[in-house]
Amino acid sequence: MNQKVLEIENLTVSFDGFKAINNLTFSMDAGELRVIIGPNGAGKTTFLDSITGKVQPTEGRVIFKGRNLRKLSEYQIARLGIGRKFQTPRVYLNLTPRENLELTCNRDKNVFPTLFKPSPAAEKRTVAGLLETIGLIAKADIPAGLLSHGEKQWLEIGMLVAQSPDLLLVDEPVAGLTDEETTQTGDLLISLAESHSVLVIEHDMEFVRQIAQKVTVLHQGSVLCEGTMDEVQNDDRVIEVYLGKPEE
Repeated sequence: MNQKVLEIENLTVSFDGFKAINNLTFSMDAGELRVIIGPNGAGKTTFLDSITGKVQPTEGRVIFKGRNLRKLSEYQIARLGIGRKFQTPRVYLNLTPRENLELTCNRDKNVFPTLFKPSPAAEKRTVAGLLETIGLIAKADIPAGLLSHGEKQWLEIGMLVAQSPDLLLVDEPVAGLTDEETTQTGDLLISLAESHSVLVIEHDMEFVRQIAQKVTVLHQGSVLCEGTMDEVQNDDRVIEVYLGKPEE
């Protein structure tokens, strides 16, 4: 039996009486790649906010590797091993991909040592490995502002991995990407799932089919159903509230 990396117990998050998350219970195994889908307003972003400490639960608990995250700050939760990638890439556009990764890898976060102190050999090897993993070796030394949208997404994923999190939270990684970039992003996340637990929120059903081991559907702040992509796509409740019926 796999160890649970994340357990959410009876979670409720209320904003002025509106329950964005409503008595939600969820768990995922260590080493799992899980995809969360659901209509707009289903509570997907609040779900991630609750895990990372951006919002505090009204009721319930978030357990990460056996530890209750309640009342911990965002930076404390990040240091425990949870990394989050937001929808819009957050990279340093004037720095190169190599410099972005070096900045993230550097354990001394003071500005001047980070910018001017030579990177240790082990850190350079880590950065080189990450550049290969995210497919940016050929563009490692150009300003990140010149990268395509998809390449910026890969760079931010690389920056996330550079922090050595146990759990990666990835929010809509293929929004605005070309078909080729979408496929490459899927391959990247599948490869990362070999050494990390990965939780992805996404709307693109073809992409979900490409990467998903197990799919969780949220609706009105609660888990509607879980299963394989085929099981979810054929669930009458999911068809009604999210996917819609195929045309005759």
